[in-house]
Amino acid sequence: MYNGLPESPELEDIRSNQWIAAAAYLLFFVPLLAAPKSKFAMYHANQGLVLLLAAIAANVVLWLLPLIGLLLVPLANLGLLVLFIMGILNTVNGWMKPLPFIGGLSLIRTP
Repeated sequence: MYNGLPESPELEDIRSNQWIAAAAYLLFFVPLLAAPKSKFAMYHANQGLVLLLAAIAANVVLWLLPLIGLLLVPLANLGLLVLFIMGILNTVNGWMKPLPFIGGLSLIRTP
């Protein structure tokens, strides 16, 4: 996100690693391999990992519930899709905003 100041390390980090950070929502480990020193990419790698774990947990738990789980799985997956799109939009816009509900968790350290 441009803040009106001359080139700063944060702005350069965002510009050079924006698409690597976006890939983190498909494969969270891409930034771990491609840009391990980028604070921006590692932040989004963490968000991608948390989103993946939330998707796995939601689907496993809801499939174990009889009948009601069958009704809630599509709603949970729709909500996860919305979070996925929000994460991609955050990277494209150069933001480091946490995802709603799950974004406060930190599993990967940022440099």
